[in-house]
Amino acid sequence: MLKKLKPKSEFSRNVLTLMTGTTIAQAIPIAISPILTRIYTPEDFGVFALFIAITGLFSVVASGRYELALMLPKKEEDALNIFALGLVLILGLSSLLLLSILILHQYLVGILKNDAIGTWLYFIPLAVFFIGLFNLLSYYNNRMENYKDIAHATIVKSIILAVVQIVVGLMKSGAMGLISGQLASSFFANLRLLKNIVTTHNIWHIVSKIKMIALAKKYKDFPKFQAPHALLNTFSTYIPVYLFTPFFGLTVVGLYTLSTRIVLSPMMIIAGASAKVYNQKVTQLYNKKEDAYGFTVRFLRSLVEKILIPFVVIVVFSPDIFAFVFGEDWREAGVYTQILAPWLMLAVIGSTVSFIPNLINMQKKAFIVSIVLSIITLISLYIGVLVNNIYILLMLLSLSNSIIIIYNFSWMLRALKGDHIR
Repeated sequence: MLKKLKPKSEFSRNVLTLMTGTTIAQAIPIAISPILTRIYTPEDFGVFALFIAITGLFSVVASGRYELALMLPKKEEDALNIFALGLVLILGLSSLLLLSILILHQYLVGILKNDAIGTWLYFIPLAVFFIGLFNLLSYYNNRMENYKDIAHATIVKSIILAVVQIVVGLMKSGAMGLISGQLASSFFANLRLLKNIVTTHNIWHIVSKIKMIALAKKYKDFPKFQAPHALLNTFSTYIPVYLFTPFFGLTVVGLYTLSTRIVLSPMMIIAGASAKVYNQKVTQLYNKKEDAYGFTVRFLRSLVEKILIPFVVIVVFSPDIFAFVFGEDWREAGVYTQILAPWLMLAVIGSTVSFIPNLINMQKKAFIVSIVLSIITLISLYIGVLVNNIYILLMLLSLSNSIIIIYNFSWMLRALKGDHIR
């Protein structure tokens, strides 16, 4: 009976491996959320959200987006040199951030208009290094098809995050518990993934400065187009956190953060695992001039079928669910979720095929669309701030982002289909 249930195709087995690890890892934070909402205040979540927003903005470009190029070289030597290149860039940016914060600390606190974040600014370089390294290690292990190791690292990260956030939170330390959990979990997850490189390759004999420079030039479109693109996308994602703090307060930031976190976590269980394997499979098909377009369409259709029911449940019942699970004080977060649900669903689906512009060498097009998205997001938020109505702001945010994501699907699939026909 169990043999019949076991997936027959290699692709399905790989998805199942990653999905199992991701499911466990995502289930842990969701399971402890009712505990965290009773330990930490919405204001604490707001400080944590601001820390993550600042960290995320830098960590997404820390390696120059060269981690995306790890899937492309045929030679393992080239892949290791790209990895080393990314690591050097991460170290460089983290060091520069630390120096800047030491010199401009008071000025930065003034810009953010939030004294509560002041102490945690010093930890941003460390967080950027950990997150940037984790992204680099994940892509390298994905290239090597070490799906079990990726799953194990994800679980380790989630367990440590939960333990530290609960234990430190019980000490009534405010946002420190949330932030220290983030740092500790990233550190141990990196150790788990780093093992494959250290034990498998003598990297110091393979990596060379000349080779790194040559590969940096060969894949220059990643920092040239992908890095600004990713920076703009991340900025667009975190704009609400940046603006809600001065105009609507930390409580709204905390409610918004919880609403998006609780929705995205379960949806990303399927999408995140599938995306890793999709990138590897679609690259193989494209390089062999096989039907990458048809595979992508079937992949997206299957993904929509998997997350449609959870999406409907979210739209209908989220306020009551939030009030019951997290406490009546968090009912408002459920209302935010209802408004944002269409955007969140499309964002989850879109994230799984975001590798397509890299595959078909259309990073410039993706970058331009990202600029338009950022402008539209800013306009939507500006209107919401002008009318001083959080609901109108969220509706405009959801609508504008949904339209852009649908357009992204359209042009990427057309381009992929055109390449297949040629």
